[in-house]
Amino acid sequence: GSDADNDLYINQAVVFIEDAIQYRSINHRVDSKSLWLYRRYYSRTCQWILSLTITIILALAFIEEPSSLTVTSDVRYRPPAWNPPCGLTESVELLCFLVFVADVSVKSYLIGWKEFWKNKWLMAYILTLIVSLTDWIVSLSFFCTESLRIRRILRPFFLLQNSSMMKKTLKSINSTLPEMASVVLLLAVHLSLFTMFAMLLFARTKDNQQDKEWMVYFRNLPDSLTSLLVLLTTANNPDVMIPAYSKNRAYSIFFILFTVLGNLFLMNLLTAIIYNQFRGYLLKSVQSSLFRRRLGIRAAFEVLSSLKEIPANAQQPYVSAGALQQVLQKVEMDSRCKQAIMRSLKMCSCDQLSAAQFQKLFEELDKDAIKQHPPSPEYQSHFMQKLQFVFGHPYFGYLGNVVALANIISICVVLVMDADKQPSERDDFFLGTINCFFILYYLLEMLLKILAMGLRRYLSYPSNRFDGLLTVILLILEIATFAVYGFPHPGWRPEFMGLLSLWDMVRLVNMLIVFRFLRIIPNMKFMALVVTTLLDLVKNLRAFAGILVVVFYAFAITGIMLFKGAVVPLGNTSVGPTSSWNIGPTTLMTLLITFQGKMCFHGALLHLLSVNLICRWAKIYFVAWWLISSVIWVNLFVALLLENFIHKWDRRCHRASLSDIEYQRTVELMFRDVLEEPTEEELMEKLHQHPHLQLCR
Repeated sequence: GSDADNDLYINQAVVFIEDAIQYRSINHRVDSKSLWLYRRYYSRTCQWILSLTITIILALAFIEEPSSLTVTSDVRYRPPAWNPPCGLTESVELLCFLVFVADVSVKSYLIGWKEFWKNKWLMAYILTLIVSLTDWIVSLSFFCTESLRIRRILRPFFLLQNSSMMKKTLKSINSTLPEMASVVLLLAVHLSLFTMFAMLLFARTKDNQQDKEWMVYFRNLPDSLTSLLVLLTTANNPDVMIPAYSKNRAYSIFFILFTVLGNLFLMNLLTAIIYNQFRGYLLKSVQSSLFRRRLGIRAAFEVLSSLKEIPANAQQPYVSAGALQQVLQKVEMDSRCKQAIMRSLKMCSCDQLSAAQFQKLFEELDKDAIKQHPPSPEYQSHFMQKLQFVFGHPYFGYLGNVVALANIISICVVLVMDADKQPSERDDFFLGTINCFFILYYLLEMLLKILAMGLRRYLSYPSNRFDGLLTVILLILEIATFAVYGFPHPGWRPEFMGLLSLWDMVRLVNMLIVFRFLRIIPNMKFMALVVTTLLDLVKNLRAFAGILVVVFYAFAITGIMLFKGAVVPLGNTSVGPTSSWNIGPTTLMTLLITFQGKMCFHGALLHLLSVNLICRWAKIYFVAWWLISSVIWVNLFVALLLENFIHKWDRRCHRASLSDIEYQRTVELMFRDVLEEPTEEELMEKLHQHPHLQLCR
């Protein structure tokens, strides 16, 4: 009947609009039952269950054998890790696999058989499940005693395939690899040439005292190559050149040339190429997302124009405003966007919407999320108006910043004076007194700002919420200190009472006071720009971070399988039968001593190679980790950081002050100014290719 057809068209339009909001493909089944299943699958509950399942199966590695999940990481002192009985983690795994089987089954059904064979991710999903279930059965047949579990390395795939943005980012990275490979090849040539030069320069002589450089770093080709590769990370600089430099200062020219060409030129050239290429591919990915959004909106228009209430002899297709309102009531979308679209529809004051008008209404989805702050209270009293003007003025905030700076300086002075004193010699009277004074000022400042701005307007600013929360915590800690130890007085010394000693509580208060000084950031425009750039990266580049988690997890699981039992406590020269590589017992101690406090993780891994503490084949693992994590991934992060910062820097003059309006941007909005709108012909051609939707025209 016509009513059933109309309901179907309405539901199709609802799903297409939701697809457009989430940048999803519309190439799925559109019959009534499939639409019901589709909306249930993408509901918050189902997606939350799927995300929880992925988190659980990834977290199993922390308790599975061989696990090192103990309080201390020192192999000399840590107790044996808890080893779950056979079948416990396997049962949890099976439940997770069942959820994934249901997930891939629903996805495969919804897109249809023809689309399934075009979707490489779904086929890889099924293959991963088959391999994982096979490995799970093998594990149970060996009563969980097998040393190799392939399914553990495959677990990150479940996280990867569940995010469309993560898959787009990975596709962009994959497209950038050819350009990266050219520079990496140039780095390899650079490394090889200097390795040959080094073996010629530091060849063995008859004098053993003069052969320290050859003996330690350039004894053979693998050692020479490894030494220079570590030097490329600057982890063994200047140690690698000291023996040769002691013999002849001119040898330093070799190492300077190698470092300048490798680090200053080639590595920075790699960053420039990655920035240029990856930005282009990411732009293409965002362009395809925009096309998906426009296609979803146009598909909704086409199905709504097929409603029975619309005359069949209409010259141009149109959608009634009532039908659109009916659709909007069912669509799950941000309330801000929905209200803005409804307002625009009322202002349009037309009963019929053309395709262009329909598309223009939903351009609200592409706009920045603007957060307007509530108005300040209006006082009738002239005296209250003056107070509101004084304490709501920016200069009052500047005064608070000056007071906070004075608080920081006073804490630094006390810490310098008491640095060499024993705990029994310290007198905390002065520090306790100034803390009490400043905390009372912070409380007064917060109350006066609330009086001037009103509570709702005060809490609408993130800086005020940060400031107010820390002020309340400081006040609670100060009251607790007075309740336990009394008011400050001369000779006020730390004593242990309750959960914390007095000194611990005073230190905690001082740390919070130092942390509170970050309130100055919104008042410094350039610093605020840098901080908002970092916050945008944290909020919007979850796909990038997700791929980073995938890489870390895969390498961590591989490392566990390869080097299990290789590190043993000092003095124990026997390595258990589970060891895959014969790493000496002094590995950790050598690592700690040779780096002399350098926080260079990738260099630390590569340094193990240069001291011949592990099997030479293990070099492949560590070099691969360095290439992927440091050379490629760090440069990708720098490229995205630069893109976000440059975008904000270019727009800073075209925006209102951040104190009045807050703009919340997404990755798609970063490139909005340079994206091209798809033409009507492109949209209609794509719609006619839809495998499950039959258009009337």
